[in-house]
Amino acid sequence: MYFKDIIGQEEIKKQLIQSAQTGTIPHALLFTEQGGAGAFPLALAYGRYLNCLDRTDTDACGHCSSCLKYDELAHPDLYFVFPIVSKKDKKKEVCDDYLTEWRELLKRSPYFHLDQWLNHIDAGNSQAIIYAKESDEIMRKLSLKIAEASYRILLVWLPEKLNQTCANKLLKVIEEPPQHTIILMISELPDMILGTILSRAQRINVRAIHPDAMANAMMTQFNLTPEDAKHVAHMSKGNYLNAIEAISVGDENRFYLEQFKGMMRNSWAKNVKGMKEMADLLAGLGRERQKNFLSYCQHLIRENFMYRFQSPELNYMNIEEAGFAVKFAPFINERNVTDIMEELDKAEQHISQNVNPKMVFFDLSLQLTVLIKR
Repeated sequence: MYFKDIIGQEEIKKQLIQSAQTGTIPHALLFTEQGGAGAFPLALAYGRYLNCLDRTDTDACGHCSSCLKYDELAHPDLYFVFPIVSKKDKKKEVCDDYLTEWRELLKRSPYFHLDQWLNHIDAGNSQAIIYAKESDEIMRKLSLKIAEASYRILLVWLPEKLNQTCANKLLKVIEEPPQHTIILMISELPDMILGTILSRAQRINVRAIHPDAMANAMMTQFNLTPEDAKHVAHMSKGNYLNAIEAISVGDENRFYLEQFKGMMRNSWAKNVKGMKEMADLLAGLGRERQKNFLSYCQHLIRENFMYRFQSPELNYMNIEEAGFAVKFAPFINERNVTDIMEELDKAEQHISQNVNPKMVFFDLSLQLTVLIKR
């Protein structure tokens, strides 16, 4: 990943390049975003630029020995820390055990979200975290002599997933980092990170991608017409992953939409048998997917409520979702929209708290039977 490959974020690119050129490099940086804005690509491109042997005023060269190793994500002084699922039967207990899968995903695209990673490693119902055992790996790696780079890069994706023990070890590293060691963290939920880590890292807030930059990317990468590209950029809300989803209407989005339709139809018809079957199906998903589904439901409720105002600029639905909204939107109104959103949010909280998912989804459907007919 090079700076030139990152969509938009020109001000942050300039800031990072200037810090490298002037030598004012923080030993710990925290990139925060709401998802799909390019925080991870920015961190990876920054690490590459810092170690490029022939960098220009705008980017890494792409041909030096350091860049070639970064191309393969195999530089000896580049370390990755990321959430995993411990599989003791397969002897996968630390991040390095997943490096092959990690590199596969990153080479496919540096824009990705947690659900994609969990699907890639067949996490199933398990929740991915950065285990306590990883702290020993971090300390071991940082105690090694730098092999060849100007700066050793420790790239921590989603530090909010750090086990408490691991978080404390990382805090010690940030307080007293080894010489020429740079820690780059990428977070989507910074409020969940240990406060003492937050206070010791320089924060860079990566805002949503500007609509013009997103539209240009859609035209360049997917040959969309200017009109279609503008529409996709609007729907994406500055999130590249949303833009890709809007173009492809991926399997995950289609699956969520079908489950949403089924849930609402069961509740309208008071189909208790259907509600139980739906609860069983959704309970079989991993907790991250369950939370994502409930978040998606909240998104669709909001969009169907706004659809009633017949103002396209206020709506963010793909073609299939908009087609369903033609018939469904009249059932979402001022009398029930707030309560429905509250029930969905409460269900998402319960899933996060490890409440039995069958109970959560069945109870949600029962609540909806009353609310949807208001």
